[in-house]
Amino acid sequence: MTYLQLSAWFVGAAIVAAIALSVLAGRHRAHAGGIAVTVVVLVVLTAVFDTVMIATGLFHYSPEHLLGVHIGLAPLEDFAYPIAGAILLPALWAALRARRRAQVGRRSDAEDAS
Repeated sequence: MTYLQLSAWFVGAAIVAAIALSVLAGRHRAHAGGIAVTVVVLVVLTAVFDTVMIATGLFHYSPEHLLGVHIGLAPLEDFAYPIAGAILLPALWAALRARRRAQVGRRSDAEDAS
């Protein structure tokens, strides 16, 4: 399996999970603008720090499994993980917030009924 295939599965799973979590969150979904800013920041940070780490020899990639496109010294496939995190975590946060609000609402309704 190439790094690109592994990255595609990873990002695909994050997107599917984010969609499912958005359905659970209802109207309390994550903001697309916030996600976009987060993706940009994480891509820039990944490009900078992965380039430094690769240049210093902390790790390397097997060239036969890479697509061959690099940003700095970081291969394109290396950006899948921060992108997946930036997609998945806000959706998870919104779903958990919606769940907590629903629980608080049920407790409040139960207290009002008694």
